[in-house]
Amino acid sequence: MKTLFTFTAFLFLVSVGHSQSFIKRYINSIINDTSDISQPQLLIYPTLAYAPETSWEIGFSSLYVYYAKRDTTNRLSEINGFTFFTLENQYGIWFDHAIYGDKENWFFLGRLRFQSFPLFYHGIGPDSPADYLALVDGNQILVKERVLRKVRKNLYFGLEVDFQRFNRVEFIPNSEQVDFDLPIGYEGSTNLGLGAGLVYDNRHNVLNVRNGFFSELGLIRSGQAFSDFSFTSVISDTRIFRPIGTRNVLAAQLLGQFNSGNVPFNQMALLGGESIMRGYYFGRFRDKNQIASQVEMRFLPLKLGFTDRIGAAVFAGAGTVFPEFSQLSLDKFVWSAGGGLRFLLFPKKDIYTRLDFAVTREGNGFYLFIGEAF
Repeated sequence: MKTLFTFTAFLFLVSVGHSQSFIKRYINSIINDTSDISQPQLLIYPTLAYAPETSWEIGFSSLYVYYAKRDTTNRLSEINGFTFFTLENQYGIWFDHAIYGDKENWFFLGRLRFQSFPLFYHGIGPDSPADYLALVDGNQILVKERVLRKVRKNLYFGLEVDFQRFNRVEFIPNSEQVDFDLPIGYEGSTNLGLGAGLVYDNRHNVLNVRNGFFSELGLIRSGQAFSDFSFTSVISDTRIFRPIGTRNVLAAQLLGQFNSGNVPFNQMALLGGESIMRGYYFGRFRDKNQIASQVEMRFLPLKLGFTDRIGAAVFAGAGTVFPEFSQLSLDKFVWSAGGGLRFLLFPKKDIYTRLDFAVTREGNGFYLFIGEAF
């Protein structure tokens, strides 16, 4: 499980030739949030992490938030960036974004991954072993983008694109494991999926929703004309947020991913990660289909008296993977639970950074990110 640190409390600005007074003003503008609420804000800070499969990892994270045309009646848009390299000569560049146009007429939701980074392969199915079968090395390009047009208030419809290329793939077996069958796509693959998405979204701040509803239904087809494998994916993601009093929020999510056809192992439904089923390694469980849910109670902020910038959260989740609906079983569900602290990073935009600790039946994990898990 990856352990993550930061060199500074929150910030670091790299810019040769800038004066110390400029850096002080920059840090003060973030910590004290001295900017106008309509002004875009950029945060850059270093990260340091350690994981058994990568050794030490050094990187930089960034967050850019803004209102279209600096109009605060528009929804808050956010772009997250992360770049890193490890002592094992691995590297990666990540970008995630949720961008709203003026009057929310357009909505761009997506992610990009370009990385040479190993992953643990535990096998396929809900009964896969806790100890990994192989370490999978390779180069990955992932582009998942939704270009959505508002058709009525809070309702969007548009194109979904999912391009994934996984090459130079090498399965390095765990010497403590017996022989296992290599999965579909073990030699690598290139797949282009095209489809349509329908989204209902009335959130105003995607990084910290206090009252809102989000639901996405997407259908993506990867055909033989543009892909090495032919398969169809249906994704359903529903989230609800309700205020409890003036400070607290009750949030819940139900996620489903359902695939049919010849699905390569790297594009199967993957359970775990920093967003849902925290505490499990991302991809610890994988199969054609997945159902997962979580509920979280957020105390934003806590009533401490000496500060109004510290919050907390407790959460719990359950999920499973399965090959066919006829094999979906309640006794195959796994659980995850935990809690964490929050710090109000941008008071005027109501954005927190979170430190979560999650516990599962197989271990635990720490997560440090800006914005809530969902």
